[in-house]
Amino acid sequence: MRSEFKFIENIKKKYSLDYIGDDCAVLPKDDRVDSLFTSDMLIEDIDFRIEWTTPEFLGHKALSVSISDIAAMGGEAKFALLSIGVSENLWKTDFVDRFYEGWHKLAEQYDVELIGGDVSRSPDRLVIDSTVLGEVPKGKAILRSGARPDDAIFVTGYLGGAAAGLNLLEKGETPAEDLTEAVRHLILRQLQPIPQARTGKALYEIHLPTAMLDISDGLSSDLNHLAIASRVGAKIYADRIPVDPAIAGAGSLTSDALDLALNGGEDFELLFTTGPEKISAALDLGFHHIGEITEQIGIIELVRDNAVSRLEPKGYRHF
Repeated sequence: MRSEFKFIENIKKKYSLDYIGDDCAVLPKDDRVDSLFTSDMLIEDIDFRIEWTTPEFLGHKALSVSISDIAAMGGEAKFALLSIGVSENLWKTDFVDRFYEGWHKLAEQYDVELIGGDVSRSPDRLVIDSTVLGEVPKGKAILRSGARPDDAIFVTGYLGGAAAGLNLLEKGETPAEDLTEAVRHLILRQLQPIPQARTGKALYEIHLPTAMLDISDGLSSDLNHLAIASRVGAKIYADRIPVDPAIAGAGSLTSDALDLALNGGEDFELLFTTGPEKISAALDLGFHHIGEITEQIGIIELVRDNAVSRLEPKGYRHF
């Protein structure tokens, strides 16, 4: 079965859609800045389950995933459009009011203003469509296509926590106050992710990344996206991948920690490449050096226990 990524690529080629291919569409605004546009859809029972979360957490996440896209381009989020489809049963409760409270609480932290959207009736499931508009200095957006052979590969933070949190929710845990610190941390990584907006802007300002995107689908898939866009390959090292330390303290999970870090997704950390001469600067800032860009176009290699294997993209897919 074709994936949504293959579908998008086919549509892009068929209709010559030049602005598709990065975390955001980049369009000219004036002689100083370019506009960034991103849109994300969250559908009940596909992207979230109401019984696992709170309205406030869901509102937070709906905005967070879009701010993360802006951050991945080195930009700054400015405005947002939010549309929701709500069932009649849910409309009769305070769910929607609390959802908007969670959304606005995060928006205030990042100075994002809601400028419109739509509210409609849905036959059963809650549907959320989040659009965020941002800005980046003209011609300076950080694209996925800038990586070159011998560039170093970095991630900004720990991986696997959101996937571990989803695993725990599937096993019956809830975001209750009496959870252990490790379990609560992992569940909140899934339900209330923090966009790396300030980190993305800082990386842009110090001219560190040659290419960048956020880790939403999973490291294996997102690194593959970067490699395809840049027409390069990559080699990463299992012992360098920053696995979220809370996973070890959370008890039994259905996947091992490395698999969660490689394929889990939704950590919304940033994955970026930089020139060899800037490795020391990236390390000094606390980022994690996990590998190098190679000349083998589209081939991602994983080095584990001195053995090299091909790393296939196994992150999240809707189809």
